[in-house]
Amino acid sequence: MGLIPVPDGHVAAVVTTLEMRERPRARPMPPSQLRLVRWNAPDPAKYRALFTRVGGPWLWYSRLAMDDARLIALTHRPETQVQVATDRAGVEIGLLELTHTAPDQCMIDYFGLVPELTGAGHGRWMMAMAMALAWRPEVTCVRVNTCTLDHPSALNFYRAQGFEAVGRAVETFADPRLIGVLDEALAPQVPLLKRR
Repeated sequence: MGLIPVPDGHVAAVVTTLEMRERPRARPMPPSQLRLVRWNAPDPAKYRALFTRVGGPWLWYSRLAMDDARLIALTHRPETQVQVATDRAGVEIGLLELTHTAPDQCMIDYFGLVPELTGAGHGRWMMAMAMALAWRPEVTCVRVNTCTLDHPSALNFYRAQGFEAVGRAVETFADPRLIGVLDEALAPQVPLLKRR
């Protein structure tokens, strides 16, 4: 056992893959004043703005580092749904993106709300909506990844929804705050270690 050094200017996270292999039992829809709206062929700039608002505090960056062509290729494909949670005024405050990677498989690519809504019960509502969209009749497995950079309650939240951890990996990447993808003020809980 030993420590593995992380290069200067990089971040490391332990990624946990979770699966649900049985459709969840029907239960009452958790209350929420939010609404889920499908974004068909989302505009890259609008998508990135919401992605940053929802994921910036957790160092979500992959979609921000893509050029428009790559982002459009991923978010406009027929097997992917981009759903946006909106408040009563129609302001976008959450992102749910899922892809039916095969007829019997679904991946929850992104799931999150703006930080100020965390812990208010809206996540349970949004997950109920995600399950309704993910579990098509032929689906036998729904997957999601979370990592140690996500909200501290993320792993337990997914487990409470019926997901089981099935794998773990370590991911390292250039700190997006240092390469100009995210503002340096984001994610203060993750030390910003500049190159020496």
